[in-house]
Amino acid sequence: MRLLDRYLLRELLIPLGYCLGGFLVFWIAFDLISSLNRYQENFLTLRDVAELYVVKLPELLVLILPISLLLSLLYTLTNHARHNELTAIRAAGVSLMRICAPYLAVGLLLSPMLFVMNEYWAPNGSDREDEIMARHQPQRAGAPGGEVTGSGGFNNTRDGHKWGYGSFDRRTYAMTAPSVWWTSAAGDELMLRADKAVWTNGVWTFLNVVEYGAKPGAEPAEIEQTNLLAMPEFTETPEQVKREIKFASRFAKPSLDSTEVPIAEILDYLDLHPTNLTAKTKWWLHTQLQGRLAAPWTCLVVVLIAIPFGAASGRRNLFAGVAGSIMICFIYFVLLKLGLALGTGGYLPAWLAAWFPNISFSIAAIWLIMRVR
Repeated sequence: MRLLDRYLLRELLIPLGYCLGGFLVFWIAFDLISSLNRYQENFLTLRDVAELYVVKLPELLVLILPISLLLSLLYTLTNHARHNELTAIRAAGVSLMRICAPYLAVGLLLSPMLFVMNEYWAPNGSDREDEIMARHQPQRAGAPGGEVTGSGGFNNTRDGHKWGYGSFDRRTYAMTAPSVWWTSAAGDELMLRADKAVWTNGVWTFLNVVEYGAKPGAEPAEIEQTNLLAMPEFTETPEQVKREIKFASRFAKPSLDSTEVPIAEILDYLDLHPTNLTAKTKWWLHTQLQGRLAAPWTCLVVVLIAIPFGAASGRRNLFAGVAGSIMICFIYFVLLKLGLALGTGGYLPAWLAAWFPNISFSIAAIWLIMRVR
């Protein structure tokens, strides 16, 4: 690495560290003050509170990392331009893009890091938060725990299985009053009802089962009763049942937040429901999918847009970088929410709705960089 690259990186990483630390301290202090009574009501210890903020950290970093990078980069470039350092470097024959190569490398490095946090750490944070908050809550005798959901059901269109249940325990995977409808290879319509179903050795096992069957168009008749029945042909896993419950609540209150649903869950849901999804549901799912693919590249887009705003020649006030970052963040946020709204409403293709802010900012950045003297 050249001496110039080390110098430019050092001048960027120091304010980046300050920005990240400042945002984290401010947010934690503000959240702690506003939530202190709730923590006391739930009997959380100091260790529980510390664990809670560690769990919340990935979700917060997904939000503040691009903002911190933009703010620190605009500050750094404005400071270099203010002291004519960029002019001197370019007078030595170094092009603007070569000067900004270390910044682009930082953007390329942070983008996959942001993807990992957004995909594997941030989505699980809410469940862990609920677990910590309920850790010391007294459980009433006979009352269902926080991991038990009420009655529900779902369709596995891919395999032709329709499930219903009275309750589902997300911790033990026990299901009460399960019922399953499916079609046999011979075309017969089959159904079973049971008192309980448990997940054992990778197979759903039903207790106190009554099986029914019927030819197409005929009334179902009882076939068999048994105390214990294992059904390896049922391919649905407890994780998929949990995802179905989550998606049911998400569809009840759709959100434009592109960090809400991991890519793996979206793809699994689309795989289980290839034909029975409404147009509105498809729009929401595909927009969410494209949004999660586009979100990590915000760090690279931030670097591109900061170069022409911060590297313009002339002596300027350092606070110009702060004002510029606020303006850029506001415009990007508006374009992001507008694109996601148009995508979920079906007015734009999902890929265009999710990638529109990145594409528009990248084109604008390249055009502005070409005009920098």
